[in-house]
Amino acid sequence: MRGGVYHALSQKEAKELDVQRPGAQRAEAFLQAFLRRCTPHLSPRAREDQLQRKAVVLDYCARPRQRGPRRRPRGLSARQRRALRLFDIKPEQQRYHLFLPLHELWKQYIRDLCNGLRPDSQPQAIQAKLLKADLHGAIVSVTKSKCPSYVGVTGILLQETKHVFKVLTEGDRLKVIPKLGCVFSVETDGFVSYIHGSKFQLRSSERSAKKFKAKGTMDL
Repeated sequence: MRGGVYHALSQKEAKELDVQRPGAQRAEAFLQAFLRRCTPHLSPRAREDQLQRKAVVLDYCARPRQRGPRRRPRGLSARQRRALRLFDIKPEQQRYHLFLPLHELWKQYIRDLCNGLRPDSQPQAIQAKLLKADLHGAIVSVTKSKCPSYVGVTGILLQETKHVFKVLTEGDRLKVIPKLGCVFSVETDGFVSYIHGSKFQLRSSERSAKKFKAKGTMDL
């Protein structure tokens, strides 16, 4: 087996391959060094057994990777976002006409969501879809409130959090209206939907997956 793996080149083979014939000792030393380099995990005896019993594919020996604990990048906390004021709308950007295109996009979004708002549409089905819809861009009005100063406020909804609506009025004033204790109305193509803010204290992302149940409400 050993002679089949390697042997000294004959004069004819050396001439055909255009190589210089090495001596037997140099060839032996080169082969042993090559085998040690390609199979560093084997002892000389184990290496000899491998060569005698089966063919060995000599390939690059990759070093095992040391896997450490994966660290997932952490996002900003709520306190850090508030400190950086990431979601604050600058005073020069609080212009009603700048957000009218957003309102037009929202109306088209609601039409697609409800498969068209037709006179024969079922109000309950539309109401159920509006409860889970994204309201950013809708024109929202406060119809009832425990605080009389909020009643009648109308504007485009720019931001929604768990507890408040941020509404930009036609007078370019940004109003922060709490959901608790207020009833809001949203009008789309003649269909008016009423939202009881006390039952609506959810983020928009959480609201899309929530199942709303019909419950009685207390008059304000």
